[in-house]
Amino acid sequence: MGLDEGLLGRVLGISVGRDEMGGPDREGLVPDDQLFIGLDLASARAFDQLGVFQVDGPPRSTVLDTPVASTRFPAIRPTYNRRVTAPDAPGHAAGRVFRRSLDPDLPVAVSAYGSTIRDAAGREYLDAAGGAIVVNVGHGRSEIARTMADQAARLAYAHGSAFTTEPLEAYARDVGRYLPVDDPSIYPVSGGSEAIETALKLARAYHLARGETGRWIVFSRWGSYHGNTLGALDLSGRRPLRRPYEGWLGRFRHVSAAYPYRAGEPNAQALGSADELAAELERAIETAEPDSVAAFVGEPIVGATLGAVAPPDGYWEAIADVCRRHGVLLIADEVMTGFGRTGRWFGMDHWTVRPDILVAAKGATSGYWPFGFVAASGEVHDTVTMAGPFVHGFTYSHSPVGAVAAREVLRILDSEGLVDASAVKGERLRTSLAARLAGHPIVGDVRGRGLLVGVELVADPATHAPFPRAARVSESIVRAARDRGLLVYSGTGSANGVDGDLILLGPPFVVTDEELTQIVDVLRDTVDSVAETGAPREAATG
Repeated sequence: MGLDEGLLGRVLGISVGRDEMGGPDREGLVPDDQLFIGLDLASARAFDQLGVFQVDGPPRSTVLDTPVASTRFPAIRPTYNRRVTAPDAPGHAAGRVFRRSLDPDLPVAVSAYGSTIRDAAGREYLDAAGGAIVVNVGHGRSEIARTMADQAARLAYAHGSAFTTEPLEAYARDVGRYLPVDDPSIYPVSGGSEAIETALKLARAYHLARGETGRWIVFSRWGSYHGNTLGALDLSGRRPLRRPYEGWLGRFRHVSAAYPYRAGEPNAQALGSADELAAELERAIETAEPDSVAAFVGEPIVGATLGAVAPPDGYWEAIADVCRRHGVLLIADEVMTGFGRTGRWFGMDHWTVRPDILVAAKGATSGYWPFGFVAASGEVHDTVTMAGPFVHGFTYSHSPVGAVAAREVLRILDSEGLVDASAVKGERLRTSLAARLAGHPIVGDVRGRGLLVGVELVADPATHAPFPRAARVSESIVRAARDRGLLVYSGTGSANGVDGDLILLGPPFVVTDEELTQIVDVLRDTVDSVAETGAPREAATG
């Protein structure tokens, strides 16, 4: 008798059906009496004689010392979304993924290369969003995977409070040459939200070290996004994400968005003049308790919340001046804009401004490893560390594997000229899209820098009136584009915190000219389709 469904599930850790087992007769090819399960394993390492996987301690299966002939299962496939009962745990259902999407028809991604993702059915999708504006050097870069595997085999983990590692030291030296921060020191973490939390604590620690114990207030802007942990979410001005958790928020304060397209509109909380925006921040600082403001945080170019919005000319210079005069640290959130996304190495490179603290993630490792960092200026780092250790840390901070992944991505960006490619290709994408969508009845604006391009969708381009949120226009665009083989990113609530629809594009920098044309053509076709069949004629009210 061949292996049965339950036994195979225990060996491989997957759910399979009898019709999914190997061999032309659908029978298992390893006899039961030549393979057994052991729950009290003697070895810290066991190699599975099925030739399918290798297990590092403690292994889940024990096999005979002598390899079994004809051990092959070419037709075995995982079964997704099937609730099964583990044979050694009566009454307990097998686990399942708590998905981020309620879409019951999500495709199963299995491989990717360049700007393309392939699903389990063999269908290919052009990734015009780089995931969540993450992938910059392209999918499927085997050199990055090899570098990570080599480092993990040599040293996967060493706690940051007990060791430093050469990969971390080397990455800090290399990346520092590209950062718009004076004498930078790098604090590596596992992503953008962790990096923002680190930056906030670092700002507070800096003022404490200077004896300015009253400085605790942090300002950011409406229409911003800084992460989903509680501190980062409170800092964010993205109302749709704040709304479910408002009872836990309220520590941080907000000023108007630098959003010329909706400047002065009721409930938009946006201004369009650099002088007005700087004056508003100065009034907010002066209105707060004396010497109580610690930092101002902003995205150089706003990403998903407003859709690739650059501030008006002179904005960052004016904001930096206000911060310096009031002893307030300037923190640049470069999680989305960093590492070439806007056609410069960092978003702040578009202006002559050097922040005190810079936050990065996403493109730092191009999605190959969860990684981010805070870059502190020499003044901030030295002030904090001379007063004692920085009271902060995460289990997976200072990862050597993350550091080698980030360093290899940095090498590829530099050696292949991909930051310049982002500038050139981004300009072509933006101008082509603007031309194809000019005069469209539901397109209000096309904007961006480099390969960060936003499209704002409106019910009335003349008045900028948004669609009502209930119409779910951006969601319809995302779904219809995916049905056409194009992946795009979306945002909502830009007009007044509820209504407002955006599409954001951020393909890998290796995107080809033919793929750029495909993005423009498919998106135009998608917008046409939604306008004809899914978008309401009435604008939102209120």
